[in-house]
Amino acid sequence: MSLSGWVCVVTGASRGIGRGIALQLSEAGATVYITGRQENSLKQTAAQVKERGGDCVPVICDSTNDKDIEELFERIKCEQNGRLDILVNNAYAGVQAIFESMGKKFWETDPSMWDSINNTGLRGHYFFSVYASRLMVAQGRGLIVTISSMGGLRYLFNVPYGVGKAACDRLAADMAVELKNRGVASISLWPGPVQTELVSQLVLGKDASQSVNSEVSGVSFPQLKDVFANGETTELSGKCIVNLAKDKNLMSLTGKVLMTCDLSRRYGIKDIDGRSVVDFTSLKFLVTQVPYLSWLSAVVPSFLRLPRFVLSLANNRF
Repeated sequence: MSLSGWVCVVTGASRGIGRGIALQLSEAGATVYITGRQENSLKQTAAQVKERGGDCVPVICDSTNDKDIEELFERIKCEQNGRLDILVNNAYAGVQAIFESMGKKFWETDPSMWDSINNTGLRGHYFFSVYASRLMVAQGRGLIVTISSMGGLRYLFNVPYGVGKAACDRLAADMAVELKNRGVASISLWPGPVQTELVSQLVLGKDASQSVNSEVSGVSFPQLKDVFANGETTELSGKCIVNLAKDKNLMSLTGKVLMTCDLSRRYGIKDIDGRSVVDFTSLKFLVTQVPYLSWLSAVVPSFLRLPRFVLSLANNRF
């Protein structure tokens, strides 16, 4: 119960990564306000939290509705005497649209794809962060976690997805600049491939190959299936956030992009099913992805990792 008495908000917590984060935060003792658009799925998350002995407050809140967001934070201010310790910007509405348009170029899809992906998953994050920051700055502490991905660094899935994720990373970094002197940390969190309900259905399911294009960003469907078959559970990100929130050196990490594999190594975390977390920056893993070099993985030490500046250089625009 390391977060006993803490107050948290997790957006888009009716399923997937959001639900997993809510479960871990509540299991650590926090009171967690969870948001989503569907009452039934929110209640399912709340029931799971209760089964684990946690405290959860389900709130129907559309991340594209400004009034809903404002009313949520007014409620928290009244019910929790203005206390808010953690905001997790997780809500995302574009997964189905992404899978349905895989293999198509941006000019071959309806331009409304932009709104499907980025209204909830970027604009909504900014609005939640504004209202959360007002409470956190007033109390002189807090943590804002924005869920992003490798798509912010290199092309992945489609144009609106990559632009949105790059903007999420920049949102977290720029908020950190203005919040640091107020005791509030802001970070961007990149989970690895996660076995969410939709991924299990669309990628890992029996008829999955018929539901997505045969190739995604140069990755064949069998390769994609292998990546997600060894993917993280939806609760690993939550375990990382719980440990991050307790870190006495948290402010040294503000403004950074952090990966779940990095945090798992930093805090000695394993996934909830006992598996070690795949380190996608380790040379051991990277050589397994090259057919004619995969044999080297048996002799490459697991502690050798690709330096972060190499990732940046590999995708440098200058």
